[in-house]
Amino acid sequence: MSSCSLVPSSSMGLPIARMRRVFDASDVERKLAQLQNNGADRDQEPLRNTWQRMLDRGPQRFAVKPSGIPDMAPLYEQLPNFTDPLDDVRRHVALSQDSHDSLQVTPMLLLGPPGVGKTHFARQIADLLGTGMSLVPMSSMTAGWLLSGSSSQWKGAKPGKVFQTLVDGEYANPVIVVDEIDKASADAQYDPLGSLYSLLEHDTAQNFVDEFAEVPIDASQVIWITTANDERAIPEPILNRMNVFEIQPPSPEAARRIAGNLYQAIRREHDWGARFEPEPRADVLDQLANLAPREMRRALMTAFGNARLDNRFALEADDLPRTPSGRSRIGFMQ
Repeated sequence: MSSCSLVPSSSMGLPIARMRRVFDASDVERKLAQLQNNGADRDQEPLRNTWQRMLDRGPQRFAVKPSGIPDMAPLYEQLPNFTDPLDDVRRHVALSQDSHDSLQVTPMLLLGPPGVGKTHFARQIADLLGTGMSLVPMSSMTAGWLLSGSSSQWKGAKPGKVFQTLVDGEYANPVIVVDEIDKASADAQYDPLGSLYSLLEHDTAQNFVDEFAEVPIDASQVIWITTANDERAIPEPILNRMNVFEIQPPSPEAARRIAGNLYQAIRREHDWGARFEPEPRADVLDQLANLAPREMRRALMTAFGNARLDNRFALEADDLPRTPSGRSRIGFMQ
């Protein structure tokens, strides 16, 4: 697929400087003409509509092209246990900043225990790049067609997530997060990870064929971020296609910083936040630091509500929800 001239910059500091063709319109026109010549019945109407939508939208999509390395210091502060994957993103941005290439990032696997912030990291990277994020929760997948589409011969068939993200979206290099890849359930007939063998390889991803649309799509620019708790459940050929980063739980001090950053973020996000103290108290941070990062926000929202019910604008440790008995808290690096 091809790319061409400059277009305006995004608001994220990473200019969208090129357009890239994600499919060949002539392929779609041939498919549509063939369907019409064959006098397709009503069962083929979804397929006809899909091809027509492709032609209506056109094949050109924005491709993020950085002109410089953005300020990532806030991300390093917010995500202190993600230094290695953040460094990897910076390296890829540096490679593309002085070239005509759009941004490409080697597929990455974030490997670590539940609750350390792996999906949050992916969202922050998508926000940084300005391309948005599509989430594919593998724990709920029972068939590979959720990624690659299902045959149009099946009742209720539709395109897969990759096709939808590229054709219905705005970008040629969106972030797609395959969450909990180790939780994918497979049976003898369908392999949920089957399509990833080609999608994670740059050369084969250039001509990825969705089983529903049956038209080659250029998925070679997709920025893949996968997450997992246990690498033993992931086939070795999939692991070999990704940079693997082991994410450790934050240290106690890092956990306090994460909690403090979340406190500040919640204050900024809500009009009522300005009425609360600018900084959380030390005992509140101490208690929050015992929680997994993804639990901190819920705990803080409960605490803000409890404080307001008590006509206070300062959080106290007792405002935080108690950890249910028997429920383990996150471990920390020493």
